[in-house]
Amino acid sequence: MAATEVGCEHYVRSCRLKAPCCGKFYVCRLCHDAVEEDHQMDRFQVKEVQCIVCNAIQEAQHSCKECNVEFGEYYCGICHLFDKDKKQYHCKPCGICRIGPREKYFHCEKCNLCLACNLQGNHKCVENVSRQNCPVCMEDIHTSRIGADVLPCGHLLHKTCFIEMCKTGAYRCPLCMHSACDMQAYWEERDKEIAQSPMPTEYQDATVKIICNDCQAHCTVPFHVLGLKCSGCGSYNTAQDGGLIQPPQPEPQEPQQQDAPPDP
Repeated sequence: MAATEVGCEHYVRSCRLKAPCCGKFYVCRLCHDAVEEDHQMDRFQVKEVQCIVCNAIQEAQHSCKECNVEFGEYYCGICHLFDKDKKQYHCKPCGICRIGPREKYFHCEKCNLCLACNLQGNHKCVENVSRQNCPVCMEDIHTSRIGADVLPCGHLLHKTCFIEMCKTGAYRCPLCMHSACDMQAYWEERDKEIAQSPMPTEYQDATVKIICNDCQAHCTVPFHVLGLKCSGCGSYNTAQDGGLIQPPQPEPQEPQQQDAPPDP
């Protein structure tokens, strides 16, 4: 018998999980964790489920032993995940199920995370990157049901957090300050703004030392209140390192004394 359209806001399934921690029945671990404030359900330790159709309590399995209803189109016997078919697959290195299809993803051994195939050999690896919490909301990324964006620096943010961050005008990774997206068009606009806004005469030859957050270059560049452009990569994602450097002023020359002509 096919799975019935029941479950919770998180999953479509026809059974409840018996929480190994408190012995109570919940449709899923997230429903349990929302109610039981002092502990969380370990999905891997679930041993029994209750059929929502006939209420029979039984060993966790794909379908009910009493009424034969399918508890979920997809079932993982490791994660005890029951849900409608979303092309899920269990990734052994990740230790959890991922939404596929499997052939569109690969597991990066260094990042220790499943990534889209178009990122294979085309991303910056950060060791065990998904084991860090999202630097915006400080919530877990590795087991989150919210997808993550891989930034050019290799760090991860929840997709929803990244969108909200960009809405505020922030464009840098909260962890390393590297630009979080392609800023080339923005830098070109900044070039035009600076060209149209010359500094006052007393600052036109002033320079300043900077550190580039994108290429880590240390350089000395012209000072401008609208931005300090890295001479290495052209980024304006820079930080000033010290005060203004004014060019040396020429020493004033003493007026030359001329001898008065002799009287005739």
